[in-house]
Amino acid sequence: MLEECVLADSIQSWKHVFKLDPDKELDDEALDAVCMSGTDAIMIGGSSGITYENTVDLLSRVRRYEVPCVLEVSDLEAVVPGFDLYMIPMVLNTMNSNWIVGQHQRAIEQFGYMIPWDLLVAEGYIVLNGDSTVAKLTGAETSLSASSAASYAQIADKLMHLPIVYVEYSGTFGDMELVQKIHRSTERSRVLYGGGIVDKSTALQAAAVCDTIVVGNIIYRDLAKALETVAVKLKV
Repeated sequence: MLEECVLADSIQSWKHVFKLDPDKELDDEALDAVCMSGTDAIMIGGSSGITYENTVDLLSRVRRYEVPCVLEVSDLEAVVPGFDLYMIPMVLNTMNSNWIVGQHQRAIEQFGYMIPWDLLVAEGYIVLNGDSTVAKLTGAETSLSASSAASYAQIADKLMHLPIVYVEYSGTFGDMELVQKIHRSTERSRVLYGGGIVDKSTALQAAAVCDTIVVGNIIYRDLAKALETVAVKLKV
């Protein structure tokens, strides 16, 4: 129990996370570079094409390394035992309650007896790229002002007491002033940012206005550029 709590608490010190998609190809040499890069954790997840089989396969490959490995749960059929933590997204800026509590309620009703509650970490998602798969899937209202986005973050932080606020621009580099306003509006929740981080420069810009950056797509397009982003851990 103590080890599990310490691991969950360790999220508060993460500055950099690589996110791997089970539905995308990554050879062993590239995976070795990612896992040995000095990143704080490997997150496994995606918005489409995620299956039990490809998730198990990727987990088994990452498990050869000592880096913490967490699953961001997007499909109940692809929930695999053996991860260090399970990140549970709750999309805050959608009018469709299915993506706030609906799927979660059904999951608990069906699998509550076997859920490792101590390994679950809830994320309050604010989805801000209207063209992204996750925005279309969840019906997220992405045209938010900075103050509106910050108010969602405060709901997560002050009303729901969620440990993580995840600002998701998925596929495009976001409005850093807006992200900064979200960050300044929170007190306890750790603010994660993901979207459009493609090199050291964009990584440093994002890291300056949030707590943790999540780097994903660039891994599959330009591994060298992706590895540059780990330099944010050295920023003062």
